Amino acid sequence: MTFAVEPAPIPTLPIADSDSVFPVRRIFCVGRNYVAHAIEMGVVVDREAPFYFLKSAHHLVLAEGEVPMAPRTEDYHHEIELVVALGRGGRSIAQADALSHILGFAVGLDMTRLDLQGASKSKQRPWDTGKDVESSAICSPLKPVEKVPGMAAQGPTELRVNGLARQEGDVRDHVWSIEEIIADLSTLYTLQPGDLIFMGTPSGVAAVQAGDVLEGSIEGVGEFRVTMAPELAFGASDVGLVGLF
Repeated sequence: MTFAVEPAPIPTLPIADSDSVFPVRRIFCVGRNYVAHAIEMGVVVDREAPFYFLKSAHHLVLAEGEVPMAPRTEDYHHEIELVVALGRGGRSIAQADALSHILGFAVGLDMTRLDLQGASKSKQRPWDTGKDVESSAICSPLKPVEKVPGMAAQGPTELRVNGLARQEGDVRDHVWSIEEIIADLSTLYTLQPGDLIFMGTPSGVAAVQAGDVLEGSIEGVGEFRVTMAPELAFGASDVGLVGLF
């Protein structure tokens, strides 16, 4: 068999203190998983059911060095999040078993073209162009689960932009816990090894500009530092090469 075009490389994340890499299959994102963030976005959080959106695994970039701004937006927002990496898959996973499916954790940024997302919402259209954006899933190296205290059930979370605090929260304030999310998501999809779950962001989301330096951390999980670069500084062949095999 021959391919008609060159196959895309497999997106990967490095694993801290290891020569191994984590092949990324899918990126699931949890919406409105902090009450304070939902309030600042003008919506009410309920406990009826969590909801999700996806980003392409090929939009993953390692949280280091420079990351390009997105095109066609005047309102590109940062959202710092806990990232859960699955080492085991399954369907209809019980909450009691959910944590055993985790391989590790990371700190991520869900970058959002908020103006495009808002325009789509106002017309009751899908908002993929606001969320599923090239280089918009920024992620630190994975920290193996056995090295993360308390299975990341809590952890002060902070994002600083140009040295000033923008987002502050704690993982323990998730509306839906890690176990609940894995159990619920596995009733919608057959989860697979290599899946990532971005767990939602605390309040304080705001726009970034080219040249801004973003420093994020979740205690016990990891930290990162990236600089937002002008969109035109990256050609199509440059974007996303970091962290790919």
